[in-house]
Order: sequence, then structure tokens, then C-alpha cells
Amino acid sequence: MPSGPRRLAAVATITIGLSMAVLSNSMTNLALPYIANDLAITAESSIWIVNAYQIALMIMLLPVAALGDIVGYRTVYRWGLVVFSLASIGCVLAPSLAWLITARTLQGLGGAAIMAIQPALVRSIYPRAALGRGLGFNTTVVATSLAAGPSLGAALLAITSWPILFAVYIPLGVLSFFLAGRFLPVTTHAKRPFDVLSAVLSGGTFGLLIFGVDGVGHGHPVPVIVAELLGAALFGTLFVWRQRKLADPMMPIDMFARPIFSLSISASTCTFAAQGLAFVSLPFFFHTVLGRDATATGLLLTAWPLALAAVAPIAGRLADRHHAGALGTIGLTCMASGLILTALLPPDPSALNIMWRLVLCGAGFGLFASPNNRLMMNAVPRDRSGSAGGIIATARTLGQTMGAALVALVFGLFDFSGGGAADAARAAIWLGAGFALTALILSSLRLRH
Repeated sequence: MPSGPRRLAAVATITIGLSMAVLSNSMTNLALPYIANDLAITAESSIWIVNAYQIALMIMLLPVAALGDIVGYRTVYRWGLVVFSLASIGCVLAPSLAWLITARTLQGLGGAAIMAIQPALVRSIYPRAALGRGLGFNTTVVATSLAAGPSLGAALLAITSWPILFAVYIPLGVLSFFLAGRFLPVTTHAKRPFDVLSAVLSGGTFGLLIFGVDGVGHGHPVPVIVAELLGAALFGTLFVWRQRKLADPMMPIDMFARPIFSLSISASTCTFAAQGLAFVSLPFFFHTVLGRDATATGLLLTAWPLALAAVAPIAGRLADRHHAGALGTIGLTCMASGLILTALLPPDPSALNIMWRLVLCGAGFGLFASPNNRLMMNAVPRDRSGSAGGIIATARTLGQTMGAALVALVFGLFDFSGGGAADAARAAIWLGAGFALTALILSSLRLRH
């Protein structure tokens, strides 16, 4: 376990990689109109540039996390950087949509290796007494990257064309690769084979689930959605059945028998769904309903991730001394209250009136996330830290994806031509508050254990 300057160098190394993986989608979203125009494709087709990354990421999180337990976290992290950087080169050179989607799929594979391994790397860098502090910093990096993504992307697009949004990852990936080789600790490998069948079943489960959830939100044919969700249920059932039969499962399914672990992962999924609902619906609410321009909307939205980034390190330190259930209950009370108050905004609120509500949401989320991740990581043996990290990343990605799909579903239920825009936006925010309240209930139940 590194200490002093080497620990700082190790933290800087994983910070670079995590920032790359998070920025990849937040900056790409901004560039979709430019890419569609340059490649002469429709706006609907351009969505697959984002979906390809998200689906590949979701499918591979658990397999690469389990692989980290077997071959070492540093090894998987470095290979993830290699794949991500090479895929970035492919994105820069993409002459067509098919090429770009392929490159983005590979980028998602690399991003999965980077993100799934992060919690395990943090656990190998920090001593147990300071694990909350390390995971709190991790949460800060994610929040800061989310906040900076749109602004950084806009600044780069103002200088040159969209390939620059992918080119920036190439030198960063190379730098992080060499720093990882020098400063990241070598971890003990678990002596077990990689379970290919479990990887296939896991990929089928989450791949079909993402397709089904996305289809619900975007109005795909009902038979197709049903087939995708039934397929996900079948693959998921087979996956869980196989995990129960294995002495060393890919997903530590036995951990879910512990109420405190299952409550924590369920609360995490609901919280990220609430955040996903808010992040997708709020720009629409501010711009279309409240009449704010793009610049003002961007400034208002930064209040949430900046508050999260400020509170997460403090929450991490508190988590090393106080129960995650208590901290999570306080945090989720703040988050749910902030969302409810946002939904109740008057017709013409001031910027300050909006921002303090979003600060309450972000601070509450930050107070929940770091202690929750610390609790889950400490609930599993060290040789299964990779698998636990994969579950944490899967909960985050699944929650965010569900949130975004539910916004599309809610918006589809309202008649925008009849003045229903305000009702649709408020309904999505109310639904986010509902998920936050569900997470609050689940988190508070942990106080009994």
C-alpha cells in the first residue's frame, strides 16, 4: 500500500483515467449535432454514437471487474487505458457513422475497465481507516468531470471541429498508462479461472435490459420491448443461477444475502436514477419552461455537481467515523427535499432561488454517495474488491440510464402543443423526487443492522 508522495501520484493516475471515462459521454453529447452534420447522418442515427459507448460500458463492467481480481487491478486498468486511447484515435479518424460507432464501442470497453476497477484501486491505495476519504475524492472527480464536461466541450468546439473532443484523450491516456505502471500498487491475484459463460450471461442480461429500458423511453414497438425485457430476465435468471453454483462467482451474489449490502446497492441505484431524471429534465425545464438561455441554463446546472464535489470529500472523512446509514439518511433527505422544492418553483424564480435548491440536491447526493460506497467495499473480502467495484459501477450506470429513459417516457405522455411542457418537466422532477424518497427509505433501514 503506497504512502506519502507515491499515494498522491497513484491518486493522480486514477484521477486522469476516471476523468477520461466520465468526460467521454458528457462532451460527446454536446457534439452530436456537429457530428451529424459533418457525416451527413440524421439526428436519430447520431444518438447511437452515445448509446454504443453506454451499452458497451454496461455489458463489460462486471466481467472486467472480475478479471481484475484474477490478473490484478493495475493490469486491467492499464489495458483499459490502451483500448480507450486506441479507440479515441479511431474516433478522430472516423470517416463514417459505422466506423465511429465501432470506435465508440471499443471506447466503452476501455471505459468499463477504467471505471469498474476504480473502487478496488482506491481500496489498494488507502488504508482501511482512510478508505472513506479516498472514495470521497473519487466521487469529487466524477462530479467535477460532469460539471466541466459541457463547458470544456463547448470551449474545444469553439476552437476547432468535433474530432478534438476525442483527440484530447490520447495524450492523457498515454500519460496515465505510464504513471500507472510506476505508481499503482501490485495487488495479490485470486487463483481462479475467468468464467467466460458468466461473462456472456452478464452481458446478455444488461445489454438487453438497456435496449429494453431505452425502447420504453423512445417509443419502440411494444413486442420488441417485451422480447428484450424477457430476454434480459432469462439471461439474468441463468446468470444468478450460475453464480449460486460457483465457489468463486463473477458477481458476489452471497453478499446480497447481507441486508446492509443489498439495501446499499438498491439505494444507490435509486439515487442515480433520481439524478439521471434531474440531469436530463432540468435543462429542458430551465430553457423551455423558465425561459433561460443556454448560457444561463448551463450556469444554473453547475450548482448541483459543484455542491456534490464540495461535500463528497467531507462525507468521505465522516464515513470513516460514522455509520453510512445515518449519513445517507441525512443526505437523501436533503436531496429529496431539494427535488421537491425544485418541482414547486414559482413561474418566474430568480437564479438564486433556483441554485440553492440544486445545491441542496448536490450536497445531499454527495453526503450519501461516499459513505455508501465505503460501506459496500468494506462488506466484501479484499480479493473480491474488483467484483464489488463492478457492482457499484453497474448500479450507477443502470440508475442513470433508467433515469434518462424515464424522462423520455414521461415527456411522451404530455401534449407539448397544448402547453404541457411545464407539466411534463415538473412531472419528471417529481418522479426523481420519488426515487430519492425510495432511496431514503432503503438507506434508513440500514440503521437497524
